[in-house]
Amino acid sequence: MPATSIALIEQGIAQGLHPGAQLYVSRAGRVIVDVGIGQSRPGVAMEADTSMAWQSAGKPLTAVAIGKLWETGRLHLDDPVRRFIPEFGVNGKEPITIRHLLTHTAGIRWANFSTGEDWDRVIEAINTVRPEPRWTAGQKAGYHALTSWYVLGEIIARLTGRDFESALQTLVLEPAGMNRTTCFLSADELQNNPRHSGLYNTKDEPMSEDRSTIGLCSPGSSLRGPVRELGRFYEMLLRQLRTDAPGSDAAIRPQTIEALTARHRVGMFDHTFKRVLDWGLGFIVNSRYLGGEIPYGFGDHASMRAFGHGGRQSSIAFADPEHQLVVALAFNGMPGEKQNDQRARPILTALYEELGLANPEQPADHPSR
Repeated sequence: MPATSIALIEQGIAQGLHPGAQLYVSRAGRVIVDVGIGQSRPGVAMEADTSMAWQSAGKPLTAVAIGKLWETGRLHLDDPVRRFIPEFGVNGKEPITIRHLLTHTAGIRWANFSTGEDWDRVIEAINTVRPEPRWTAGQKAGYHALTSWYVLGEIIARLTGRDFESALQTLVLEPAGMNRTTCFLSADELQNNPRHSGLYNTKDEPMSEDRSTIGLCSPGSSLRGPVRELGRFYEMLLRQLRTDAPGSDAAIRPQTIEALTARHRVGMFDHTFKRVLDWGLGFIVNSRYLGGEIPYGFGDHASMRAFGHGGRQSSIAFADPEHQLVVALAFNGMPGEKQNDQRARPILTALYEELGLANPEQPADHPSR
């Protein structure tokens, strides 16, 4: 058990950054850590199988669902979105492609809908929006928290003839063994089921519960489950990367994973995060070589091949193929962007050091792929 990493999580509890957390770590498929620490709700212990909000850390599941449809020829990355959603192709959005959605270069970061609105109403609002001024799709970057992910979810739904959550179940959750992962949680389920953790704003006192993703299914923000299931997702990807065979019909092909996690957006300034960041297709790729504090990074020792995603002020999960390492870390407290980065980075850095994977001589001046 990595004692330093656990101690840092407990230190954060003492500082009021989070009531509790879950940490899952595996290497080459062997589980090293699978723990719940602290409290999931006031007076309720956090267990390893408690369901937690993943926020944006769930985005790569949608990306892999798109990858599955791509490898079977149902779509192509450079297809315009209007091919699948004709109503989308208006008001200057005609050139936007699936690739633009996955790389956060579509220029539709905002639309006129509110948290908790009906899926069809959200899609209607996004269909009518105009791209941001002075934004040419593919030539300007800025993280899209919600909009493009609803569009990707709608494409998945229309191609499969099923609602997004049931399609995700077949395309991703079942092959990865993610039996407790869900996209939708009602307010009653959260309130009355102690197996669900709350999510709390801890930046200000007294802390308050955040319910922004309760009562809706949002492909970009509302997935939840025990964090070990997010670990299983990345274990599935590493397992497929290790095989020379194309895999079963239920599993994603190695070539597709390589494509999704390669650098498709390189050296571009991100107008949401306000710094230069590289990006894959729906995955954050390690941008440590760019220097400075990398938002939702993977610590100081992750290889340049590491890929994953973070969730708003609360979670990070990734795979590091060079070390066959999977890490999934989720807190139920949101202390602010800067505090979250300062909280997570030492834990991830210490984890590599405790596992003997730190490589201080590894060059950090350029990506290795």
